[in-house]
Amino acid sequence: MGNAFTRVAAGTSIRILKTPYRAPKANAICERFLGSVRRECLDHILVLGEQQLYRVIREYVAYFNRARPHQGIEQQIPEGSTSAPETQGKAKIIAFPVLNGLHHNCQLAS
Repeated sequence: MGNAFTRVAAGTSIRILKTPYRAPKANAICERFLGSVRRECLDHILVLGEQQLYRVIREYVAYFNRARPHQGIEQQIPEGSTSAPETQGKAKIIAFPVLNGLHHNCQLAS
């Protein structure tokens, strides 16, 4: 199976990356991210072509890194600020749709 995949990948210009030797967590991190992509994105969208797939994945990755809270880093955002902004009284929150409303990015109104 491995050699057959290598031949198919070579014919489609896919670059094969091997899991580093003695680095068991490297594969687990990749599998966890790909599971999130599948469960939170691709299971809910009908992809009709390669260009659409690239656009969908690019938008999901931006959402994943800039707006989605992560349990492993105490519900923080990987590329976001480290602390929540201070608010007094009632603050207006605006929700921006991501992937045509599949997810939403919420921010305080200025």
